[in-house]
Amino acid sequence: MTRFEADYRIETGYDLSVAAEAMAGEQSSGTFLPVPGETPELKARAAARVERIEELGEVPVALPGAGKGAGVVRAAKVTLSWPLANIGPSLPNLLATVAGNLFELKYFSGLRLMDLRLPVEFARRYGGPAFGVEGTRRLSGVAGRPLIGTIIKPSVGLSADDTAAMVDRLCAAGIDFIKDDELQADGPACPFEARARAVMAVINRHADRTGRRVMYAFNVTGEVDEMLARHDLVEALGGTCVMVSLNSVGLTGFTALKRGARLPIHAHRNGWGALSRHPSLGFDYVAWSKLWRVAGADHLHVNGIRNKFCESDASSVASARSVLSPMFEGAAGCQAMPVFSSGQSAAQAHDTWAALGSVDLIHAAGGGIMAHPHGPAGGVESMRAAWEAAVAGVPLAVAGRENSALGAALGVFA
Repeated sequence: MTRFEADYRIETGYDLSVAAEAMAGEQSSGTFLPVPGETPELKARAAARVERIEELGEVPVALPGAGKGAGVVRAAKVTLSWPLANIGPSLPNLLATVAGNLFELKYFSGLRLMDLRLPVEFARRYGGPAFGVEGTRRLSGVAGRPLIGTIIKPSVGLSADDTAAMVDRLCAAGIDFIKDDELQADGPACPFEARARAVMAVINRHADRTGRRVMYAFNVTGEVDEMLARHDLVEALGGTCVMVSLNSVGLTGFTALKRGARLPIHAHRNGWGALSRHPSLGFDYVAWSKLWRVAGADHLHVNGIRNKFCESDASSVASARSVLSPMFEGAAGCQAMPVFSSGQSAAQAHDTWAALGSVDLIHAAGGGIMAHPHGPAGGVESMRAAWEAAVAGVPLAVAGRENSALGAALGVFA
């Protein structure tokens, strides 16, 4: 029988096996009392199983509203499995199964979904990323190094023409990738269609000059029909990427866009902190991102080294590694391209390379490019010089003395 698995970190004052069985029952054939229809035959066919319990030691109570049971509160890693026949290869129902009512159960003062292992039937149904690393490199014309990117700032307040003027400067500076801020979608001050037409006119003009088209991720987030219409407009204008806020549109909204998309989808995780910031509750990025990788996200944000948020460097790098790692064998690996962002500049290139050991990423710097002392061209040059030095094994300080743009960046951002 084909099954899927989920790993959890739990905290409970109950006996660990009792708490784990409560999880399994709640999320499959059982409930808080025996019911006549839950026959041994039905349980054998449909019940979740507790596959493993690994005790991690005593912990303080993390969250209110949970019963303590009869003993001290202990943490454990628990693995549950379910028959695929319970739900079929359905991402919305997978989410309801592995992350449904579990978080409210009185047994737990902490519960966090850590990882998922899914059968290949999910990849066969949803297809995973249509572009990923290889397709993104092909469309952007960037090989052998990270894509150097930036975000339109100020996030909101610019008109369509203002945005196009900024894109003009960035294209002239040699940027590889630009994205809308997630706050800028289709407001009356900067309508989507006007912005797309103005920006793509600039990008196409530079492409005619250089032979390489800058990839711009237009934020198409909205109702399903709006997202599809915006995608089609971007494609018709010669654009090569669209962006969507994952937590705003949900799995079904995203998969509806993916089914109609012919461009890479840049997936933004805004709102992620509400799902992850408390270490005893919510999701690990590895598990959460697997849902979106199967659904077809081509690029996934992972934060960055020494970022402006609360996430540790180790967590950001682990997230990037997971996004680049195959979920399944063969062509259905569902690997996506990690996006390093948040307070980034040339100063983080060496540490990012040392930690990740790959150039398959988008390194997006806002102020690190726009606020460079030499202007955006200096910001782009500094990022490229830093990555070239990092991969070549040239120390950052040495490279900064050899390249004036990089040296200026280090004087401001390091």
